[in-house]
Amino acid sequence: MFHDKSILVTGGTGSFGRRFIATVLQRYQPRRLIVFSRDELKQYEMAQHFTDPCMRFFLGDVRDGQRLIQATRDVDFIVHAAALKQVPAAEYNPMECIKTNIHGAQNVIEAALTNEVEKVIALSTDKAANPINLYGATKLASDKLFVAGNNLAGRQRTRFSVVRYGNVVGSRGSVVPFFRKLVAEGADKVPITDIRMTRFWITLQEGVDFVLDSFARMHGGEVFVPKIPSARIGDLAEAIAPGLAHRIIGIRPGEKLHEVMVPVDDAFHTLEFADHYVIQPSIQFVTEPDFAIDATGDRGVAVADTFEFNSGTNPRFLTVDEIRRLFDHAT
Repeated sequence: MFHDKSILVTGGTGSFGRRFIATVLQRYQPRRLIVFSRDELKQYEMAQHFTDPCMRFFLGDVRDGQRLIQATRDVDFIVHAAALKQVPAAEYNPMECIKTNIHGAQNVIEAALTNEVEKVIALSTDKAANPINLYGATKLASDKLFVAGNNLAGRQRTRFSVVRYGNVVGSRGSVVPFFRKLVAEGADKVPITDIRMTRFWITLQEGVDFVLDSFARMHGGEVFVPKIPSARIGDLAEAIAPGLAHRIIGIRPGEKLHEVMVPVDDAFHTLEFADHYVIQPSIQFVTEPDFAIDATGDRGVAVADTFEFNSGTNPRFLTVDEIRRLFDHAT
Protein backbone atom coordinates (compact mmCIF):
# COMPACT_ATOMS: atom_id res chain seq x y z
CA MET A 1 0.00 0.00 0.00
CA PHE A 2 3.05 2.29 0.25
CA HIS A 3 4.30 1.78 -3.31
CA ASP A 4 4.54 5.11 -5.16
CA LYS A 5 3.13 6.96 -2.14
CA SER A 6 4.41 9.98 -0.22
CA ILE A 7 4.99 9.32 3.50
CA LEU A 8 5.93 11.91 6.13
CA VAL A 9 7.28 11.07 9.60
CA THR A 10 7.25 13.80 12.24
CA GLY A 11 10.10 13.39 14.71
CA GLY A 12 11.68 11.33 11.96
CA THR A 13 15.25 11.51 13.30
CA GLY A 14 14.35 9.66 16.52
CA SER A 15 14.82 5.95 17.21
CA PHE A 16 11.41 5.04 15.80
CA GLY A 17 11.76 7.29 12.76
CA ARG A 18 15.12 5.86 11.73
CA ARG A 19 13.88 2.26 11.98
CA PHE A 20 10.61 3.13 10.23
CA ILE A 21 12.48 4.78 7.34
CA ALA A 22 14.85 1.82 7.02
CA THR A 23 11.96 -0.67 7.00
CA VAL A 24 9.91 1.23 4.41
CA LEU A 25 12.91 1.55 2.09
CA GLN A 26 13.60 -2.18 2.44
CA ARG A 27 10.03 -3.33 1.76
CA TYR A 28 8.45 -0.72 -0.51
CA GLN A 29 9.16 1.77 -3.29
CA PRO A 30 7.69 5.04 -2.00
CA ARG A 31 7.57 8.12 -4.21
CA ARG A 32 8.73 10.36 -1.35
CA LEU A 33 9.82 9.56 2.19
CA ILE A 34 9.92 12.76 4.23
CA VAL A 35 11.77 13.20 7.52
CA PHE A 36 10.25 16.16 9.39
CA SER A 37 12.13 17.30 12.50
CA ARG A 38 13.75 20.35 14.08
CA ASP A 39 17.26 18.91 14.58
CA GLU A 40 19.48 19.84 11.63
CA LEU A 41 22.49 17.85 12.89
CA LYS A 42 20.51 14.63 13.18
CA GLN A 43 19.01 15.24 9.74
CA TYR A 44 22.48 15.76 8.28
CA GLU A 45 23.76 12.55 9.89
CA MET A 46 20.68 10.64 8.76
CA ALA A 47 21.06 11.91 5.18
CA GLN A 48 24.55 10.40 5.05
CA HIS A 49 23.04 6.99 5.76
CA PHE A 50 19.74 7.14 3.86
CA THR A 51 20.66 8.17 0.32
CA ASP A 52 17.72 6.77 -1.66
CA PRO A 53 16.42 9.30 -4.25
CA CYS A 54 12.98 9.29 -2.59
CA MET A 55 14.37 10.74 0.66
CA ARG A 56 13.46 14.29 1.67
CA PHE A 57 14.55 16.14 4.82
CA PHE A 58 12.36 19.00 6.04
CA LEU A 59 13.41 21.18 8.95
CA GLY A 60 10.42 22.20 11.02
CA ASP A 61 8.68 21.97 14.36
CA VAL A 62 5.23 20.50 14.91
CA ARG A 63 4.47 23.64 16.91
CA ASP A 64 4.56 25.53 13.58
CA GLY A 65 1.25 24.83 11.87
CA GLN A 66 2.07 26.71 8.65
CA ARG A 67 5.31 24.77 8.18
CA LEU A 68 3.41 21.52 8.62
CA ILE A 69 0.88 22.56 5.98
CA GLN A 70 3.77 23.23 3.58
CA ALA A 71 5.45 19.91 4.40
CA THR A 72 2.31 17.78 4.00
CA ARG A 73 1.35 18.93 0.50
CA ASP A 74 0.86 15.90 -1.76
CA VAL A 75 1.46 13.54 1.19
CA ASP A 76 -0.56 10.32 1.39
CA PHE A 77 0.40 8.99 4.85
CA ILE A 78 1.66 10.61 8.05
CA VAL A 79 3.26 8.92 11.05
CA HIS A 80 3.23 11.36 13.95
CA ALA A 81 6.14 10.37 16.20
CA ALA A 82 7.29 13.80 17.39
CA ALA A 83 6.83 14.34 21.14
CA LEU A 84 8.49 15.45 24.34
CA LYS A 85 8.68 12.13 26.19
CA GLN A 86 10.78 12.41 29.34
CA VAL A 87 8.45 12.19 32.36
CA PRO A 88 10.57 14.22 34.84
CA ALA A 89 11.37 16.88 32.20
CA ALA A 90 7.67 17.25 31.44
CA GLU A 91 6.87 17.69 35.13
CA TYR A 92 9.34 20.58 35.36
CA ASN A 93 8.56 22.09 31.94
CA PRO A 94 4.80 21.60 31.56
CA MET A 95 4.17 24.45 29.11
CA GLU A 96 6.78 23.16 26.69
CA CYS A 97 5.33 19.65 26.84
CA ILE A 98 1.82 20.98 26.16
CA LYS A 99 3.02 23.05 23.19
CA THR A 100 4.63 20.05 21.50
CA ASN A 101 2.38 17.17 22.48
CA ILE A 102 -1.05 18.86 22.36
CA HIS A 103 -0.71 21.93 20.16
CA GLY A 104 1.61 19.95 17.87
CA ALA A 105 -1.01 17.20 17.54
CA GLN A 106 -3.63 19.79 16.62
CA ASN A 107 -1.30 21.23 13.97
CA VAL A 108 -0.70 17.79 12.45
CA ILE A 109 -4.45 17.17 12.28
CA GLU A 110 -5.17 20.55 10.69
CA ALA A 111 -2.35 20.13 8.15
CA ALA A 112 -3.61 16.66 7.22
CA LEU A 113 -7.16 17.96 6.74
CA THR A 114 -5.98 20.98 4.76
CA ASN A 115 -4.04 18.79 2.32
CA GLU A 116 -6.48 15.82 2.41
CA VAL A 117 -3.84 13.33 3.53
CA GLU A 118 -5.26 9.82 3.23
CA LYS A 119 -4.23 8.25 6.56
CA VAL A 120 -2.54 9.47 9.74
CA ILE A 121 -1.30 7.33 12.62
CA ALA A 122 -0.16 8.99 15.84
CA LEU A 123 2.15 7.17 18.25
CA SER A 124 0.94 7.08 21.84
CA THR A 125 2.18 5.51 25.06
CA ASP A 126 0.95 3.34 27.91
CA LYS A 127 1.32 6.45 30.10
CA ALA A 128 -1.72 7.95 28.30
CA ALA A 129 -4.00 5.38 29.96
CA ASN A 130 -5.25 6.68 33.32
CA PRO A 131 -2.39 9.20 33.37
CA ILE A 132 -0.81 10.44 36.60
CA ASN A 133 1.94 12.55 35.03
CA LEU A 134 1.87 15.50 32.66
CA TYR A 135 3.46 13.59 29.80
CA GLY A 136 0.74 10.94 29.97
CA ALA A 137 -1.97 13.59 30.26
CA THR A 138 -0.71 15.39 27.15
CA LYS A 139 -0.58 12.15 25.20
CA LEU A 140 -4.13 11.27 26.29
CA ALA A 141 -5.24 14.69 25.04
CA SER A 142 -3.36 14.02 21.80
CA ASP A 143 -5.07 10.62 21.43
CA LYS A 144 -8.48 12.25 21.89
CA LEU A 145 -7.65 14.92 19.32
CA PHE A 146 -6.66 12.35 16.70
CA VAL A 147 -9.75 10.23 17.29
CA ALA A 148 -11.99 13.31 17.04
CA GLY A 149 -10.16 14.34 13.87
CA ASN A 150 -12.25 11.79 12.00
CA ASN A 151 -15.36 13.84 12.74
CA LEU A 152 -13.63 16.99 11.55
CA ALA A 153 -12.82 15.16 8.32
CA GLY A 154 -16.46 14.28 7.77
CA ARG A 155 -16.77 12.62 4.39
CA GLN A 156 -13.39 13.66 3.02
CA ARG A 157 -10.85 10.85 2.71
CA THR A 158 -8.57 11.77 5.65
CA ARG A 159 -8.65 9.28 8.51
CA PHE A 160 -6.81 9.26 11.85
CA SER A 161 -5.90 6.42 14.21
CA VAL A 162 -3.61 5.92 17.20
CA VAL A 163 -1.06 3.22 18.06
CA ARG A 164 -0.34 2.79 21.78
CA TYR A 165 2.47 0.64 23.16
CA GLY A 166 4.92 0.42 26.07
CA ASN A 167 8.66 0.81 26.64
CA VAL A 168 10.78 0.27 23.54
CA VAL A 169 13.85 -1.96 23.72
CA GLY A 170 16.89 -0.05 22.51
CA SER A 171 15.30 3.41 22.44
CA ARG A 172 17.13 6.49 23.67
CA GLY A 173 16.57 7.31 27.34
CA SER A 174 15.97 3.68 28.27
CA VAL A 175 17.11 2.36 31.65
CA VAL A 176 19.14 -0.33 29.88
CA PRO A 177 22.06 1.87 28.68
CA PHE A 178 22.16 3.37 32.18
CA PHE A 179 22.45 -0.06 33.80
CA ARG A 180 25.13 -1.09 31.29
CA LYS A 181 27.10 2.08 32.00
CA LEU A 182 27.08 1.28 35.71
CA VAL A 183 28.35 -2.24 35.00
CA ALA A 184 31.12 -0.90 32.74
CA GLU A 185 32.18 1.55 35.45
CA GLY A 186 32.46 -1.25 38.02
CA ALA A 187 29.48 -0.31 40.18
CA ASP A 188 28.61 -2.75 42.96
CA LYS A 189 24.90 -1.80 43.05
CA VAL A 190 22.18 -0.78 40.61
CA PRO A 191 19.43 1.68 41.60
CA ILE A 192 15.92 0.20 41.57
CA THR A 193 12.85 2.37 42.03
CA ASP A 194 10.64 -0.38 43.46
CA ILE A 195 11.24 -4.13 43.21
CA ARG A 196 7.52 -4.68 42.47
CA MET A 197 7.55 -2.37 39.42
CA THR A 198 6.57 -3.84 36.03
CA ARG A 199 6.63 -2.46 32.50
CA PHE A 200 5.43 -3.46 29.04
CA TRP A 201 8.25 -4.06 26.53
CA ILE A 202 8.31 -4.07 22.73
CA THR A 203 11.22 -4.09 20.30
CA LEU A 204 11.73 -1.19 17.94
CA GLN A 205 11.10 -3.41 14.92
CA GLU A 206 7.92 -4.82 16.44
CA GLY A 207 6.71 -1.26 17.00
CA VAL A 208 7.42 -0.29 13.39
CA ASP A 209 5.76 -3.43 12.04
CA PHE A 210 2.70 -2.82 14.21
CA VAL A 211 2.34 0.71 12.85
CA LEU A 212 2.65 -0.52 9.27
CA ASP A 213 0.04 -3.23 9.92
CA SER A 214 -2.25 -0.67 11.55
CA PHE A 215 -2.26 1.46 8.39
CA ALA A 216 -3.73 -1.53 6.55
CA ARG A 217 -6.21 -2.37 9.34
CA MET A 218 -7.55 1.07 10.20
CA HIS A 219 -10.97 2.48 9.44
CA GLY A 220 -10.15 5.64 11.40
CA GLY A 221 -10.76 6.35 15.08
CA GLU A 222 -9.20 3.21 16.57
CA VAL A 223 -6.57 3.05 19.29
CA PHE A 224 -4.49 -0.01 18.37
CA VAL A 225 -2.75 -1.80 21.28
CA PRO A 226 -0.38 -4.73 20.61
CA LYS A 227 -0.31 -7.80 22.84
CA ILE A 228 3.20 -7.51 24.26
CA PRO A 229 4.92 -9.01 27.32
CA SER A 230 5.77 -7.45 30.66
CA ALA A 231 9.00 -7.52 32.64
CA ARG A 232 9.73 -6.96 36.32
CA ILE A 233 12.29 -4.25 37.04
CA GLY A 234 14.21 -6.64 39.30
CA ASP A 235 14.45 -9.21 36.49
CA LEU A 236 15.53 -6.47 34.10
CA ALA A 237 18.35 -5.45 36.46
CA GLU A 238 19.44 -9.07 36.85
CA ALA A 239 19.47 -9.56 33.07
CA ILE A 240 21.56 -6.45 32.41
CA ALA A 241 23.69 -6.42 35.58
CA PRO A 242 23.78 -10.02 36.85
CA GLY A 243 24.81 -10.52 40.44
CA LEU A 244 24.83 -6.84 41.42
CA ALA A 245 22.95 -5.79 44.53
CA HIS A 246 19.92 -3.52 44.29
CA ARG A 247 19.70 -0.08 45.88
CA ILE A 248 16.03 0.88 46.33
CA ILE A 249 15.57 4.59 45.55
CA GLY A 250 11.78 4.88 45.44
CA ILE A 251 9.36 5.79 42.66
CA ARG A 252 10.20 9.08 40.93
CA PRO A 253 7.70 11.93 40.42
CA GLY A 254 5.05 10.96 37.88
CA GLU A 255 5.85 7.23 37.84
CA LYS A 256 3.45 4.33 38.36
CA LEU A 257 4.13 0.94 39.92
CA HIS A 258 2.46 -0.74 36.91
CA GLU A 259 1.47 0.62 33.52
CA VAL A 260 -1.88 0.16 31.78
CA MET A 261 -2.59 0.12 28.04
CA VAL A 262 -6.31 -0.71 28.12
CA PRO A 263 -7.99 0.64 31.27
CA VAL A 264 -10.97 -1.23 32.68
CA ASP A 265 -13.05 1.88 32.02
CA ASP A 266 -12.45 1.32 28.28
CA ALA A 267 -13.28 -2.40 28.40
CA PHE A 268 -16.86 -1.96 27.26
CA HIS A 269 -15.73 -0.67 23.87
CA THR A 270 -12.56 -2.75 23.46
CA LEU A 271 -12.21 -5.55 20.91
CA GLU A 272 -9.69 -8.39 20.99
CA PHE A 273 -7.97 -9.54 17.80
CA ALA A 274 -5.37 -12.28 17.39
CA ASP A 275 -2.32 -10.19 18.26
CA HIS A 276 -3.75 -6.86 19.40
CA TYR A 277 -6.64 -4.98 20.98
CA VAL A 278 -8.67 -2.16 19.47
CA ILE A 279 -10.22 0.54 21.65
CA GLN A 280 -13.16 1.81 19.65
CA PRO A 281 -13.98 5.53 19.71
CA SER A 282 -16.41 6.57 22.42
CA ILE A 283 -17.92 9.27 20.22
CA GLN A 284 -20.19 8.73 17.25
CA PHE A 285 -18.79 9.52 13.81
CA VAL A 286 -20.48 10.97 10.75
CA THR A 287 -19.71 7.67 9.03
CA GLU A 288 -19.75 4.72 11.44
CA PRO A 289 -17.65 1.71 10.33
CA ASP A 290 -17.95 -1.76 11.85
CA PHE A 291 -14.83 -1.80 14.01
CA ALA A 292 -15.32 -5.51 14.78
CA ILE A 293 -14.14 -6.22 11.21
CA ASP A 294 -10.97 -4.33 10.33
CA ALA A 295 -10.10 -3.08 6.85
CA THR A 296 -8.19 -6.31 6.10
CA GLY A 297 -11.21 -8.47 6.98
CA ASP A 298 -9.95 -9.75 10.37
CA ARG A 299 -12.66 -10.05 13.00
CA GLY A 300 -12.42 -9.10 16.67
CA VAL A 301 -14.53 -10.00 19.69
CA ALA A 302 -15.59 -7.90 22.64
CA VAL A 303 -13.58 -8.32 25.84
CA ALA A 304 -15.18 -8.84 29.26
CA ASP A 305 -16.48 -5.77 31.08
CA THR A 306 -13.82 -6.33 33.78
CA PHE A 307 -10.91 -6.60 31.32
CA GLU A 308 -7.79 -4.49 31.83
CA PHE A 309 -4.45 -4.80 30.02
CA ASN A 310 -2.10 -4.08 32.92
CA SER A 311 1.66 -4.73 33.04
CA GLY A 312 1.29 -6.18 36.56
CA THR A 313 -1.42 -8.71 35.67
CA ASN A 314 -0.32 -9.42 32.10
CA PRO A 315 -0.43 -13.20 31.47
CA ARG A 316 2.89 -12.98 29.59
CA PHE A 317 6.03 -12.12 31.58
CA LEU A 318 9.58 -12.27 30.23
CA THR A 319 12.08 -14.43 32.11
CA VAL A 320 15.58 -13.14 32.92
CA ASP A 321 17.03 -15.16 30.03
CA GLU A 322 14.37 -13.86 27.63
CA ILE A 323 15.08 -10.29 28.70
CA ARG A 324 18.82 -10.78 28.17
CA ARG A 325 18.29 -12.23 24.68
CA LEU A 326 15.82 -9.49 23.82
CA PHE A 327 18.19 -6.68 24.74
CA ASP A 328 21.26 -8.34 23.26
CA HIS A 329 19.42 -8.76 19.98
CA ALA A 330 18.22 -5.14 20.03
CA THR A 331 21.75 -3.80 20.30
